[in-house]
Amino acid sequence: MTKPPHPLHPVSLRMTFEEKANLEKAAAGMSLAAYIRWRLFAPDMPPRRTRGNFPVKDHKALAQLLALLGQSRLANNVNQLARAANTGSLPVTPETEEALLTAVREVSNMRALLIQALDVDVSP
Repeated sequence: MTKPPHPLHPVSLRMTFEEKANLEKAAAGMSLAAYIRWRLFAPDMPPRRTRGNFPVKDHKALAQLLALLGQSRLANNVNQLARAANTGSLPVTPETEEALLTAVREVSNMRALLIQALDVDVSP
């Protein structure tokens, strides 16, 4: 790793949650430090684009996924099923089978939304 030509000095900045969220949105994947430096010192130059921290391609699909996760009790339900299975007290009833199938469908739907949001190619 090479040393920068001049020593770098950290600067701290306090802002509200909303201000930071707006800054991250405006940075569009750039690091906040790089974005702030660009806006302050080279606003007339095009920003340097790198892969960034936010590879989301479809924010609507990601929002749908997060809403589904927030509404579902999936993690809690799967944990309860796993605990019952580990203790040998999981009755295999039609209700249990339907609950498991519902969980599988929900996870499958969330996976599809996440793949869509991240624009990931999952073909073999």
